[in-house]
Amino acid sequence: MKRKIITFIRILHNGTVNFIRNFGISSAAMAVIIITLTIVLISFIVNATFNNTINQITSKIDISVYLKDSVTSQQTNQLISEMKHLNNVANVQYLNKAQVLRQYELQNASNHQLALAITETSNPLPATIHIRVKNLNNLSGIRYFLDQSNIKSLQSNPPSYSGSLKQAIDNISHVTDVLKKLSVIAIIIFGFVSILIIFNTIQMAIFNRKDEIQIMRLLGATTSFIRGPFIVESTIYGLLSAILSVIIVNFIFVTANSTLQASSLGLLDINFATTYFDEHFWQFLGIQIAMGVFIGATSSWVATRRYLKFKVNN
Repeated sequence: MKRKIITFIRILHNGTVNFIRNFGISSAAMAVIIITLTIVLISFIVNATFNNTINQITSKIDISVYLKDSVTSQQTNQLISEMKHLNNVANVQYLNKAQVLRQYELQNASNHQLALAITETSNPLPATIHIRVKNLNNLSGIRYFLDQSNIKSLQSNPPSYSGSLKQAIDNISHVTDVLKKLSVIAIIIFGFVSILIIFNTIQMAIFNRKDEIQIMRLLGATTSFIRGPFIVESTIYGLLSAILSVIIVNFIFVTANSTLQASSLGLLDINFATTYFDEHFWQFLGIQIAMGVFIGATSSWVATRRYLKFKVNN
């Protein structure tokens, strides 16, 4: 057991020494891994931010049904009851004429002309039923219900479906999907490039140490002892790259948040993105380290399995 521990420590030491000795060559591999991990992290945060934006807009969208003044309380209660039983309905809220007027006054408190105009006439605003839906992409059932002749006869005006907000959600969803696809493509490209660079780095290291490896073979060194330092070296690539990628992303969001002095940048809510990153900092760091170590160690293991045997046999 003691011998295994000593061997493991020697492998870690040799791997660290190799990393320092080959830092000039390994910096290229680290740069590509940093780019890959940075894209992964930013894509994750941006996706979460867009989802938050969609949820915020969705919470403001409802279907407004305007009732005639002649509709009785019994008819209103019956209509609300039927609406609540529709499959895609999440919530139904009824506002009588006085409540609608009060809401209108609050929304237009800064517009004195509108406030004055509304007080000079009797309340022209109809009682309104607000319907919150579960799925904005499935409104056909509600449309069919509201278009029935007996229901339509209770309405003073056609229902409002908040079309502009729905269009905004569709636009954000489209942008999110495009960014996801672009991110996946970029991650695959840079991930593949980083693996190739690690392969070449390990191959050069094996070639430079060919005589040393031959001597170690003659002295009875095991394959794992020879391969270990290369894997440790590549693992350090991934570890440092992961830490640097998190530092870079943190710098980007902190700088953007303090420089722009705004709550959003187009569709991207900078404040939310920064807060989300801060709240999940340690989780992100752990995930980045895990991915960086996996890329480095796996690439090195495959490379040594191929190149070490090839170079030693020649």
